[in-house]
Amino acid sequence: MKIAGVIAEYNPFHNGHQYHLEQTRALSGADYIIAVISGDFMQRGVPALIDKYARAEMALQNGADLVLELPVVYATGSAEFFAMGAVSLLDQLGCVDFLCFGSECGSLKPLSKIASVLQDEPKEYRSSLQAELKKGNSFPKARSLALRGFLSDCPGNIDLTSPNNILGIEYIKALIKRGSRIAPLALQRQGSGYHDSVLNNSLSFSSASAIRDNIHSCDGLSGIRQHVPSSVFQLLQASYGKTFPISSNDFSLMLQYRLLLESGSGFAPYQDVTAALSDKIRKNLYDYESFEQFCCLLKSKEITHSRLSRSLTHILLDITSSKMQEYAEKGYTFYARILGLRREAAPLFCAIKAHSSIPLISKLADAPSFLDETGLSMLEDDIRSAHIYDSAACHKFQAPFINEYSRQLVIL
Repeated sequence: MKIAGVIAEYNPFHNGHQYHLEQTRALSGADYIIAVISGDFMQRGVPALIDKYARAEMALQNGADLVLELPVVYATGSAEFFAMGAVSLLDQLGCVDFLCFGSECGSLKPLSKIASVLQDEPKEYRSSLQAELKKGNSFPKARSLALRGFLSDCPGNIDLTSPNNILGIEYIKALIKRGSRIAPLALQRQGSGYHDSVLNNSLSFSSASAIRDNIHSCDGLSGIRQHVPSSVFQLLQASYGKTFPISSNDFSLMLQYRLLLESGSGFAPYQDVTAALSDKIRKNLYDYESFEQFCCLLKSKEITHSRLSRSLTHILLDITSSKMQEYAEKGYTFYARILGLRREAAPLFCAIKAHSSIPLISKLADAPSFLDETGLSMLEDDIRSAHIYDSAACHKFQAPFINEYSRQLVIL
């Protein structure tokens, strides 16, 4: 039996994601595919367009056999933390053979070479990186320039600042760091670029960014029909105006409350928040209007919009640097929480139960019986973030609040 893993956000699930799952099965020969997906908050520090259970169902309807939740501390983290958390989860299942990811490069060899440099961090590379940062470059640009200077044979057509190349490199780096048996597979990204904000009406795939922008800016879903699988469109249509769409600004008052509450002590304890950024937040706090407006107000050449959004989300969700350090020191992930599954995947569960070094969680109430204090702390982060997300959705759409403990697995 062969098992492949994929790591995704599915925000929302679209035709390119369906292609990814189809190609994962074809390239790996996998009998089963495990999808590790972000919960209700994303890697760019924004909330999911629609909740994690709906997105899990989308994945199961279109090729995944089991959907696991990536703990929120990693789902909202930098590329390095995002990748390390997800790879750690898959690796500790003990039965995953392949990790298939999409990238703009699509070639494993150059990505692996870059990953090895970043894992070892030779002195010459570190010096070059520091020099580029001192010039005022953002970290992604500084790293790209330092790598090109260090790797004289680095192909010029590889964009080292593009999101999927960055994640692909981080996935390989995480596999190397863990000494994992999982073999990486790189798939050429098709269609629109990651940041493209206009729907592509040709035969290629539109980006999730363009689909989200269209949903937020248009009254209805008709514009995205051809860009998502029919099963996904039906699910979105049934939920539109009831539980979604959700955006960053739906959390504006919650975030403002958190910032006002802690302005006296500062925000440096939170993940991704430096002392300088903490001071800048405090200085500009009384010019706060909304989540997105505040990100734009704080943005500078040295700090990207995504970094700011992540930082503010970490404040909102109470994700501190000390927590991240503790989790990293103790193994990164301590459980695999199931969001959904296909009934036909019984042999997959047998393999996981036989080889996994971390427990599968299907019922939250049972978690305290097999998680230690650190694992429970991480799970509490997940539960709290889900409740914060659901609170915003309920307020926006005047819907009843659903306690995370009463949520049912998606079973198809």
